[in-house]
Amino acid sequence: MSELESPISLLQEKKQGLIARFLKGDEPSFVERYTGLLDDYFRETFVRSSVGPKMRVDKNPYAVIALGGYGRKEECLHSDVDVLLLFKKKVPTEARGLVQETFYPLWDIGLDVGYATRSLKECSTLASRDFEVLTSLMDARFVCGISFLYSDLMEQLNGKVLSRRGRAYVDWLSARNRDRHARFGDSTYRLEPNLKEGQGGLRDYHAMLWIARATYHISEPRDLEFLGHLSHDEFESLREAVSFITTVRNRLHHISGRRCDQLYFEYQVKLAQDLAFRRENGQHPVEGFLGALHSQMTFLKRQHLMFLNRAAGEKGKAGRKKALRRVVTEGIEVLHDALHFESSEAILEKPTLLIKILEKSAILGLPLSIEACRLVTEFLYLVDEEFRESRGVVKAFRRILAAPPGTFNVLNEMLETGMMVALIPEMKGIVHRIQYDEYHVYPVDKHSLHTVQTLKGFGDASPDSQENFYGNLLREIRNPELLLWACLLHDIGKTGDGRDHASQGARVVRRASKRMGFADQDVETISFLVREHLFLMHTATRRDINDEKIVVQCARRFPDVEHLKMLYLLTIADSMATGPKAWNDWTAALLKDLFVKLYHILERGELATPAATDVVEKKKKEVFQRAVCLSRNALETLFDQMSPRYLLYTSSKDILRHVNLYQRLGEERFVLEAQGKPKANYRTATVCAADFPGLFSKIAGVFTLNNLDVLSAQIYTWRNHIAVDIFKVKAPIDRLIEDEIWVRVKNDLAAVLMGELALEPALGQKVQAYRSFQTKIAT
Repeated sequence: MSELESPISLLQEKKQGLIARFLKGDEPSFVERYTGLLDDYFRETFVRSSVGPKMRVDKNPYAVIALGGYGRKEECLHSDVDVLLLFKKKVPTEARGLVQETFYPLWDIGLDVGYATRSLKECSTLASRDFEVLTSLMDARFVCGISFLYSDLMEQLNGKVLSRRGRAYVDWLSARNRDRHARFGDSTYRLEPNLKEGQGGLRDYHAMLWIARATYHISEPRDLEFLGHLSHDEFESLREAVSFITTVRNRLHHISGRRCDQLYFEYQVKLAQDLAFRRENGQHPVEGFLGALHSQMTFLKRQHLMFLNRAAGEKGKAGRKKALRRVVTEGIEVLHDALHFESSEAILEKPTLLIKILEKSAILGLPLSIEACRLVTEFLYLVDEEFRESRGVVKAFRRILAAPPGTFNVLNEMLETGMMVALIPEMKGIVHRIQYDEYHVYPVDKHSLHTVQTLKGFGDASPDSQENFYGNLLREIRNPELLLWACLLHDIGKTGDGRDHASQGARVVRRASKRMGFADQDVETISFLVREHLFLMHTATRRDINDEKIVVQCARRFPDVEHLKMLYLLTIADSMATGPKAWNDWTAALLKDLFVKLYHILERGELATPAATDVVEKKKKEVFQRAVCLSRNALETLFDQMSPRYLLYTSSKDILRHVNLYQRLGEERFVLEAQGKPKANYRTATVCAADFPGLFSKIAGVFTLNNLDVLSAQIYTWRNHIAVDIFKVKAPIDRLIEDEIWVRVKNDLAAVLMGELALEPALGQKVQAYRSFQTKIAT
């Protein structure tokens, strides 16, 4: 090193080179190398210190100790750099100068450095009282200075703190992990996972190390394998998972330009590109990237849960009477409120125990122990074609599928242990498969399980909820098992390019259903449900469901009412499980309206009978009797301009009101009328105007511009090209200025129709303002 080159300059220079190599993909060991650069800085600063020689190191030696991610040699691009200046005795006043000399240059170049100056005694005392301090010291690593201080610190932590408070510390860690998971959620289920704090994130790995150090006194991660807590393959897989997630985190730090651990949508496409993911198996690069990430996070999540379970068991051994074991069936027993295999040998002698233990879990409402889950995964090689087609295995799985919802999801245990795919190989293509769009919240495999659970939940809905209507329908289904099976496999066709996945899935599900022992007629029903699972939603949201012809054509696709009920429930469960953008009050209302119309046709044919003509004639007579604005001849002429659909589905009172609006229209561009009870949560806004392409979208856009959410809409166009568009919108939040809001709506609509207000830029500004507001709240 040049005499003129300062440690901080050298750090900056080498860091930039390291980052450049990392971004090119030429530096797989970035965190270790970056940690090494920081070590070099502190060591060189220690050697060159002008304050150190004045501190009488011979009487009060000190050392620089790395903590946190820096201590674990996992320093990420924008992570904190946590350091302890450890003194043998009381911290001297000269330490202030040492802090300025050591840390100020790091702050000057933008590093987020956290430091503490403590004596050995202070560290031991604080660690015993405050588990946050103890946690930071669990990752302590000697960097430079007087090395025996680090050894003394470790001896005190192990001999005075962990030996006395180790069990309490593990309990505290477990509780903190539960709180963290509740706050940040299960990242293995999320399309915007938190790479650090979410379940399946890096903090789960850190917690494993802390638990292992407190319980098993390991010194290096590799000791997890050497001491038998992980197999060789498990440790290598764990190391691979941590490395991949860490690489993603570093890339995310670089792209965002800050410490950012939430994988927001805006960064995902760029990350997939930077990590060299390519389009394959019909998936976009970003979908492949997210699938790989979810796979690694799922593995890390399971390993973390195993450690929590094992640590709890170790904690409870001392001072506890021997727990009672209860055999529930040959080879399976209950211990500590969880199901266990009696032995590995029992599985080899009777492989069907692999499914039997899951069946017992569903029946008894008891979870599998972590060790049992591990054994299920390890013995999956025993699941072959003969196993899958075994009558006992088929019955066991069908009982699991039909089991009522409990406090935990047995199907999820099957998925995460690999048993689900072992039994249904056709599901392999959807495991960890991501759909990168604005609707789907979960990966395809998790979405499928969520659909099943959503359907089961209808049966427990409260009497005054909308779900109670669905629950009543579910109880009317003659064979709900067929519906559950269709829910589980409705997206099984989302492999390859994913195009027409419903038809592809219908073909695949036939094979799987036959293997599961369903009768031919039931196989046809399941295939129908999978093939048509998008039909009702597409029809309700994209077609005019008040058009008799369309509804009658839709009804012809259903063999009977039973098929309609099942498809309706599948559609609802699927949409609810997809996410809030796929399911809301508007789609629920449209779908229910379509269902009722189809039900009437299939049950009684009400909409397709001559009775409809009688209804229209009756309405005309009522209008003739009440009308005062037009003569009978004028009304007859106007009736001729109205479509049969309009006359059939519009009340005589509303027809008369629309006629009055038409009279008021005259030469105006439009007439708008808003109605609703003052205390009601919605308003009915009717617009009468000369029709032209795009009129409906412009009206809806003006409502959105004025914060009036559209709940539903009916569009009618008379033969004289007069549009009568009826919107059900949420009532304004501030009722005191509601009249002003409707005046503004009319003015905005007039400006839009005259070309004086460009709607798209106005809406864009509104969205941008909202996002800026949300960002301010988040920060």
